[in-house]
Amino acid sequence: MATGELAFSRACGALAGMAIGDALGMPSQTLSRPEIAQHYGEITAYVAPYPDHPVSHGLQAAQVTDDTEQAFLLAQRLVKDGEGFDEALWAQDLLDWESDVRARGLRDLLGPSSKAALAAMLNGEPASETGRNGTTNGAAMRIAPVGIATHFSPTQKFLDRVELACRMTHNTGEAIAAAAAVATVVSCGVDGLDFDAALDTALDAAEQGQKRGHRFGEANMRRRISNALDLADQGLTDVEFAQLVGTSVSSFESVPAAFGIVRMASGDVWKATRIAANIGDDTDTIGAIAGAMAGACAGIEAIAPAVLEPVRAANNLPVEAIAEQLLSLRNTSDAKTEAAR
Repeated sequence: MATGELAFSRACGALAGMAIGDALGMPSQTLSRPEIAQHYGEITAYVAPYPDHPVSHGLQAAQVTDDTEQAFLLAQRLVKDGEGFDEALWAQDLLDWESDVRARGLRDLLGPSSKAALAAMLNGEPASETGRNGTTNGAAMRIAPVGIATHFSPTQKFLDRVELACRMTHNTGEAIAAAAAVATVVSCGVDGLDFDAALDTALDAAEQGQKRGHRFGEANMRRRISNALDLADQGLTDVEFAQLVGTSVSSFESVPAAFGIVRMASGDVWKATRIAANIGDDTDTIGAIAGAMAGACAGIEAIAPAVLEPVRAANNLPVEAIAEQLLSLRNTSDAKTEAAR
């Protein structure tokens, strides 16, 4: 593949992998492993949520949740704002999105960190303060477009972009470090690296991202992710891995879990997202993050049509168009950086 073709494949792979992991984990989100087994057995294909599911009620098999919808929403904001990022408009984007979700009669609304931050912003607090307690995985779940749109070098510019995308809702060292690690894997994948080759850079990004935002929550995301990767290499069962790493909405559990799952799946998108769908608790978000990283490091050609087409059919996701727009932003930014040297 030519460089442009490779980058396009990887960008599409990140967006498609995210949607696949989200859709596959949608019916099992918030459920324990025994509850997943009770309602679905083992999830090996797209299934509809059981009747009156506490969060996914109203969705159909292969439909995505807030993870993918908010990531595409962020992508659109990045494209509209170019080199900048208007946090007030981003806040309005999220509020409008939630209103639309309510109008559709769905229950998968804004997460606790985002909801609290937006309420604070409506009360007049500055964006630099509204996310001071946000440690959940809402920033990491939707950060993939930043990784597609931004080259990871120069590092400080990349981290600035990650931090700004996180700040309003998740302005803590824990959340920014988690999002930085995920975005770095995606960015490295777009540049042609495989998952293992991207990890050292991602761990460094987590360490540097930890220094940003408010000092709140987990103090060492690099260690958390590294430990999860080590556990993934020990031949543990999925149950054992989940018990040791955790799979909750907290960034310090779900993001390391996603990294470990991609390692256990040897970078395979479908295998990683199937593990995530059955692992318990925040299955859709873990699946979305794992799918985005695996897809970015494998490319869309590595995803079988039989896996991707049900998600395409069930959702209105302009994967290729958004990938092209984000890559255009990436190329423009790279050209400006080169010209400034």
